[in-house]
Amino acid sequence: MTLPRPIRIGLLRLTDSAPVIHAQAAGLFAAEGLDVTLSVEPSWANLADKLSYGLLDAAVMLPPLVLAMALGLRPAAARLIIPMSLSQHGNAVTLSNELAGAILEGGRPTAAEAGRRLATLLRGRARVTLAVVHAWSTHALLFKSWLHAAGIDPQADVDWAIVPPADSVAAIEAGRIDGFCAGAPWGAVAAAAGVGRTVALSSDIMPGHPEKCLAVREVWAEEQPEALHGVLRALLRAAADCADPANTPVLAATLAQPAFLNLPPEIIAASLPGGAREGVGQDTDACVFGAATRPTLDQARWFLDQMARWRDLPVSAAEAEALAARIYRPDLYDTAAGVGDST
Repeated sequence: MTLPRPIRIGLLRLTDSAPVIHAQAAGLFAAEGLDVTLSVEPSWANLADKLSYGLLDAAVMLPPLVLAMALGLRPAAARLIIPMSLSQHGNAVTLSNELAGAILEGGRPTAAEAGRRLATLLRGRARVTLAVVHAWSTHALLFKSWLHAAGIDPQADVDWAIVPPADSVAAIEAGRIDGFCAGAPWGAVAAAAGVGRTVALSSDIMPGHPEKCLAVREVWAEEQPEALHGVLRALLRAAADCADPANTPVLAATLAQPAFLNLPPEIIAASLPGGAREGVGQDTDACVFGAATRPTLDQARWFLDQMARWRDLPVSAAEAEALAARIYRPDLYDTAAGVGDST
């Protein structure tokens, strides 16, 4: 089956875009008879807008942003569904050399101890400006939880900025921000540039947390069910390939291409399975692929609970549950994966 126009899938310059990039580069989409075009965007806001206006059919997305769009918490609301989770972990809290140097003195502490050391540093000094990649991102939820656990009020003690992942290194170098939480490999890029160091990894802040998902326009999914199942089948194979450390060198070289991340392959490799946990690997979290790819209501509930923790949501608990059930579609995943009915 070949569609009359390509399926348009958006992504950002991040390591956890690997399953989609690999599916395209290795011909896995083509093997399903699909004509796919990848669109590398500069920010999550761009991806959200293009999904809203039908310029993209699907995208590697932030689950909280998908939920926020459905809740009308940002302009250009859209009806999206999540038929697959793509990754776990992969985010890092990276601070300026001034702050990170004091926290890392004597060796890397645990994430909890790093937070406590930051709280001590912030006492009696001017407020800091910290950046996340989007207000409705896993990064924002984890960053705020980490700060709060350390005794730092993320609402009152910190100024927040929104900086796209690929712009975060330039922002910290220019002194516009004092730190950021972004996906791999941007913490390692900051360290390699000598402008910041990573003090905490998201896998340590909340082990096993879900990260990116595949978001699909609901109307497209309804009009092209066979194409959607083909996309999911290709991504299931791609996720298994990305999870195998033996594939990391080739995968890093693919992601490093100018059309995709346009970064040194050794920096990308450190954030892939089996990547070195020394050198630049100290400043990046490893992305987890191939595990927990089935989207579940428990994932949706966790995101909604965390979103409500920091901002009132405009729906009741019952409405939130109904929203989660509409957006998270394990039934579509199960059909593509060829498994029987399950809850």
